[in-house]
Amino acid sequence: MGMGRPREFDADVALDRAMEVFWRHGYEGATIAQLTEAMGINPPSLYACFGNKEGLLKAALDRYTKLRGAWMDEVVSAPTAREVAERMLMGIAEKQTDPANPPGCLLVQGGIATGAGSENVPFELAARRAQNEEQLRERFVRAQAEGDLKDTSDPAALARYVSAVSVGMGVMASSGSDREALRQVADVAVQAVEAQSERDQAVNSLSGRPHNVR
Repeated sequence: MGMGRPREFDADVALDRAMEVFWRHGYEGATIAQLTEAMGINPPSLYACFGNKEGLLKAALDRYTKLRGAWMDEVVSAPTAREVAERMLMGIAEKQTDPANPPGCLLVQGGIATGAGSENVPFELAARRAQNEEQLRERFVRAQAEGDLKDTSDPAALARYVSAVSVGMGVMASSGSDREALRQVADVAVQAVEAQSERDQAVNSLSGRPHNVR
């Protein structure tokens, strides 16, 4: 008996294509036919490689997290908490309205609607969003230790706030809001983070201008 044929597809390319299908249609809306057509494989190959549709989603999320990880590293490398929030939220406004990508965010759009048998999907997506929130929390803890944030600030709550705004922006983008609308939301949120900054308070005190007056 002859040996089985080797895989004839690039796994990363196939996952990128599956990721786009989930991104555009959500987990529930993405059909096996759409996924296999986009990936250039047949259903038996999908099941052999990923187990089932949920296994494919997890693999696509791993790929998405890896690609987004480099950007998140850049976000948290910003020198101040304000600039971290600005870099993240303004970046989201750009990325989630980029016509080269599906609108919104895969980590939101992928699980907006799920049915019987896919109850784990929203929790899987929430776990991925929590990873980003934890990166922000760690960065804001460091900002507080460095004197960038007030002693009375709550780094965990601040990270949760920025994460919640980012999720809301994803919903807006997937619902048709344009880049300018998302940038306006981002600007207000950045001002809220700036209000927690010790350095911002010090600059305002030295300049004699009221805090947050622009």
